[in-house]
Amino acid sequence: MATLRLGDIAPNFKAQTSDGEIDFYEYLGDSWGVLFSHPADFTPVCTTELGETARLKEEFAKRNTKVIALSVDSADSHREWIKDINETQNTTVNYPIIDDSDRKVSELYDLIHPNANATFTVRSVFILDPNKAIKLIITYPASTGRNFNEILRVIDSLQLTANYQVATPVNWEHGDEVVISPSIKDEEATKKFPKGFTKIKDYLRLTPQPNL
Repeated sequence: MATLRLGDIAPNFKAQTSDGEIDFYEYLGDSWGVLFSHPADFTPVCTTELGETARLKEEFAKRNTKVIALSVDSADSHREWIKDINETQNTTVNYPIIDDSDRKVSELYDLIHPNANATFTVRSVFILDPNKAIKLIITYPASTGRNFNEILRVIDSLQLTANYQVATPVNWEHGDEVVISPSIKDEEATKKFPKGFTKIKDYLRLTPQPNL
């Protein structure tokens, strides 16, 4: 399959998981989704990542977002690994881990990069909107753990910009000013953004976050 790109519809699949068989689309329902892959079970960096994801359950829930992990090991192995994650990370894993021992999902989502490793998956993150469109792809090397605060920040940005004609500037955090789309004229911007805006250049106008 060709490499997935932003805007593509994420492929559906059925798979066994640590929580039983799932249909990916049915699991997500009308939620946003985060699919993130792991090189293997019982690896140190992955253990910390899965623990952090479990701790952030309420943050994902506030954003109407469901998470699901993937590893190329078996569901039985996942369930044993979860015991270690819960013990060492002082949490309870509360989302499924996909059994991809046949590599079918990894191939579907282009998660095995032979020049990095011919067997294990890279650390990829896919964020999907409720229509199953891919809105973000980040791929990390096996040695680098992900920053899940950044993943939450991106979800905040994607959900905000999906509903308003704005973009989020460098280092934006929830509550900061946002950029008004250059396609909106000043007169229209005055109506759309009643909190007002600061005009730095014709193409660079800042306004308070409109959904607060």
